[in-house]
Amino acid sequence: MRWSGVVPHDNAYFPRKKLTVVGSGNVGATAAFLAAYKELGDIVLLDVMEGVPQGKALDMYEASPILGYDVNVKGTQDYADTANSDVVVITAGIARRPGMSRDDLLATNVKIVAEVTANIVEHSPDCIIIVVTNPLDAMVYTAKQVSGFCRKRVVGMAGVLDSARMRSFIAQALDVSITDVSALVLGGHGDNMVPLTRYSTVGGIPLTDMMSKEDIDNISERTAQGGAEIVQLLKTGSAFYAPGAAVVEMAEAILKDQNRILPCAAWLEGEYGINNYFMGVPCKLGGGGMEGVIELDLNKQEKTAMKTSLTSVKELVKQVDNMGIFS
Repeated sequence: MRWSGVVPHDNAYFPRKKLTVVGSGNVGATAAFLAAYKELGDIVLLDVMEGVPQGKALDMYEASPILGYDVNVKGTQDYADTANSDVVVITAGIARRPGMSRDDLLATNVKIVAEVTANIVEHSPDCIIIVVTNPLDAMVYTAKQVSGFCRKRVVGMAGVLDSARMRSFIAQALDVSITDVSALVLGGHGDNMVPLTRYSTVGGIPLTDMMSKEDIDNISERTAQGGAEIVQLLKTGSAFYAPGAAVVEMAEAILKDQNRILPCAAWLEGEYGINNYFMGVPCKLGGGGMEGVIELDLNKQEKTAMKTSLTSVKELVKQVDNMGIFS
């Protein structure tokens, strides 16, 4: 059989969405694979390690006939291949090891994220950036400062992951379906994160009606230490399945203009009494990026917890500013 008169597909007329993931380690590769599986668009996986993103991208593409997704997946070291991305996910950086806090990664990762952001902006000046690299609150601040983007176009992944961890712990403790559990974690992505148990429910029933205060407090503490717990178990790395899934949920909300309400690290301009810092808050994610912040009526205890978390974020940002990379 021969084909004749077939007009080649022209992406100029039928453009697909384009998602770039910078960093082909465990988190980046997981995110790229899940994004491809969900057919969010053509995927570019970029890393400085020669052959690694190419090999992983080829492996993902070869899985497509089996799993039935139809997108292109390309691995590269060249930022030119990322040009005109709609969404860029930054996972590049060193990961935690046992005994390290997220904050211990600051000095190395801030330089990496700054360099990555500058290259991304050069080739995709209209993109929306989602930062995953830790310490998250300082890294998303770095990306905003380097990019010069408005707050709608730079957002950090933290609350979706932390809330998912809390949901999983609640479902496990109560032996109920995870689909019936809702939870909300705000604040900085660190030991002082703020699980809002008052806004957590099981099948619409307030969590406080389902569990004792002691059990809720234990789950809240385990949520704050969720990443460290996995680091201790793995010994040589940190979490990647849940972080990868969390950032893809955010990317999907943007690329599909879903107008999802998700907890994200957003640049605040007076909301919650906070100015010019990234903090985890409920956000509306849609085609324009972070399209709005939802302000909750926090009680006195929750406000105090948010202030404590903000103090930790401010200290990280101060360290970044003192490095002088933006001057």
